[in-house]
Amino acid sequence: MMCRHCAADLDQGFLDLGFAPPSNAYLTPEQLRRPEITLPLRLFVCTRCWLVQTEDFAAPEDLFAADYAYFSSTSSSWLDHARHYAQMITTRLALDGDSLVVEVASNDGYLLRNFVAAGIPCLGIEPTRDTAEAAERLGIPVLRAFFGRGLGERLAAEGRRADLIIGNNVYAHVSDINDFTAGLQAALKPDGVITLEFPHLLRMIAGRQFDTAYHEHFSYLSLTTVARIFHSHGLRIWDVEELPTHGGSLRIYGCHAEDARPEAESVGRMMATERAFGLFERTTYAEFQAIADGIRNNLLGFLVDERRRSTRIAAYGAAAKGNTLLNFAGIRPNLLPYVVDAAESKQGKFLPGSHLPVVPPAALRERRPDIVLILPWNIADEIVERHSYVRDWGGRFAVAVPEIAFL
Repeated sequence: MMCRHCAADLDQGFLDLGFAPPSNAYLTPEQLRRPEITLPLRLFVCTRCWLVQTEDFAAPEDLFAADYAYFSSTSSSWLDHARHYAQMITTRLALDGDSLVVEVASNDGYLLRNFVAAGIPCLGIEPTRDTAEAAERLGIPVLRAFFGRGLGERLAAEGRRADLIIGNNVYAHVSDINDFTAGLQAALKPDGVITLEFPHLLRMIAGRQFDTAYHEHFSYLSLTTVARIFHSHGLRIWDVEELPTHGGSLRIYGCHAEDARPEAESVGRMMATERAFGLFERTTYAEFQAIADGIRNNLLGFLVDERRRSTRIAAYGAAAKGNTLLNFAGIRPNLLPYVVDAAESKQGKFLPGSHLPVVPPAALRERRPDIVLILPWNIADEIVERHSYVRDWGGRFAVAVPEIAFL
């Protein structure tokens, strides 16, 4: 395999999680009786440009199907994050009724709804049918397509280049990162701004967040590598912010290479931090597999011990990272009988691979578990606050990553 950005040979492994189905391929009761496709889930790092990437096995069209089950609006904390961003960027860029905001991977309209409410013209680009329909019901115009150079050039030819292009948690999800970045350059006005948010590779390693690896995440990104990719497509990064979302993310601000905006000091500081951490040293990547193995083993031991004690355990959050963890550990309903999730699109289905049934939150009151194991640890505080009544019968909340801990 060659690097998706610079085409160098990949010989440095980072993480091998065995075989797993796509993390968002939830199963209906009928599908449980059919064969289930699993694919190798292995990550490599390019030692030329330092892009961490999955091994090529899954096609985007298979991963992001029409009935894609992830709806961004399910999380109240993510809605708050989107609202605050919209207010901030509107002020910072002086956006108004003459501006055009384009969001790539606009999902169910969780973000663009704020621009619609403010009277700022916008366009969502979203390939998955069900989420696009949800956005359209909010009055958001949606172009149903995968984004890349061709679509960017088409928007430019139609006179629809953007003042602001937004990509939240999509840059890591694109299989051809060069084509996608070329599309950003083509669709951006000469003085326009790009903001991208993505989980920071440094935080993934430092926080032992191996469960953020799944087939839908083709790339695992540092600021330094993204700056290199941008530069190769006539773009540059002029500012960066650290965010707490998804266990630690970056929000980068990009523009055309010839744009007069000065580069903020934050850019150089973050690149220096990445180098000091060891993101450009082979040993940093060679040591991560043992960390993942240890977390898996600790979780299995914990669940087996609690089963011997006849402890009632429920999982919470039918999230992609939870599916990575459960499948890597080989956990099945005999150790975790069900998973609770607030998304109606997932309820009544089964997790891929582990086949845990997904039930609505009302099941917590009905079944009164002793322990609720929160799989999406990045929103654990929100889940604990929303379901604090679990403590009324002596129930406790726990997470497994980066270690078994009670909250």
